[in-house]
Amino acid sequence: MRTTQLRSFVTGLLARLSLIVITGLAWPALAQDVAITNARIIIGNGDIIDSGTLVVRDGRIAEVSAGRINTRGLQTIDGSGMTAMPGFIDAHRHINTGPDEKAEMQAQLEAGYTTILSGGGPADGNLILRDHIESGQINGPRIIPSGRIVLADHTPASARAEVRKLADMGIQWTGEISLTPQPRPSLHEIEVLEAIVDEGPKVGVTVQVHAVSTTAMVAAVKAGVRRLVHIPNKDFVDHDAAQLLADTNTMSLATIGFGAPVFGVFTQANEPRFRDGKAWPEFISGANVDAQGRAVGTEIGFTIVNARTIWDGGAMLGYCTDTRYDPHAGLQHELESYKVMFSMQDIIKLMGPNSAAYINMADDLGTLEAGKLADVVLVQGNPLEGYWHMLDARVVLKEGNIVVDKR
Repeated sequence: MRTTQLRSFVTGLLARLSLIVITGLAWPALAQDVAITNARIIIGNGDIIDSGTLVVRDGRIAEVSAGRINTRGLQTIDGSGMTAMPGFIDAHRHINTGPDEKAEMQAQLEAGYTTILSGGGPADGNLILRDHIESGQINGPRIIPSGRIVLADHTPASARAEVRKLADMGIQWTGEISLTPQPRPSLHEIEVLEAIVDEGPKVGVTVQVHAVSTTAMVAAVKAGVRRLVHIPNKDFVDHDAAQLLADTNTMSLATIGFGAPVFGVFTQANEPRFRDGKAWPEFISGANVDAQGRAVGTEIGFTIVNARTIWDGGAMLGYCTDTRYDPHAGLQHELESYKVMFSMQDIIKLMGPNSAAYINMADDLGTLEAGKLADVVLVQGNPLEGYWHMLDARVVLKEGNIVVDKR
């Protein structure tokens, strides 16, 4: 490099560093060219490489191979003893901007999450959080914002206007739109929902519905909904309802741990807690109760059986946590619940390509294939031997940038 070129480069570098110091902002990361070597590679499409190399260039996966690859000039990560997996996707988590966002988003990355679809707003706060991450002010996963629409607050015409408002804000997803689960959604709810479903595709907004009974789920699907953020936790899904999901290509998020008690997160006392930290089962959101009004905690029984019924019926299930609490604990809680009904191969499919399809990013995420965004999690050990290995993320890459390194 010539002296004048070197002087110009150094001057520019110092200027940018000075700006960072003065403003207190983080410098947006530049995609790195990286080679992960000697790692077990779980592609996510059913293929597994026992010991291979994954090459990242310009933020995307350039090559994945069991053979030798020229890694000259690349930053090398020795993956010996580790497994490379697609970055985790939480397709329904309640997040927003706030004073603790820096620590919260870093914790998401350290758990292995590289993409989060917001559970429902407020929409402007979602946008602020996304922009803070994309500008480099804080580190965090890719944020997909959403916005709330409450059916009871709208007529069909005003609901259409609300969908267009979201689109004008640059938001492409509704948050969870709740339907009355029991005895059934009202005619007004269905009329407004049908208007939203009709308007969404016109302006590029995907509609998501919160339907937690079989009756509400079927009503949503018949209204044209193709994204369900929950499977029913009020009753058992029958085979006909599961077949309806498969026949209409409706995707659901399992939220399989909903209702299962949480231990050791909110308190070290040996007491079951709901995911808001309050007593279980009394404080389960919309708790199922007996004839005397006592909470019974049947939610977890319904969700784990319904997940298997829907899966075996041929419909697509994706992954989410529907939580606000610690992401590592939330990941553990969901995986423990999934393992009651699913093999590790199915869990990997559910969390990878299925969740990527749910968020409309199957072309970019969900598998470790050439051409896709380089969102990669390196975990210690072999997840095919047990879900607990997925709780030990050592290195996380987001679009080729090393955002977590615990080696």
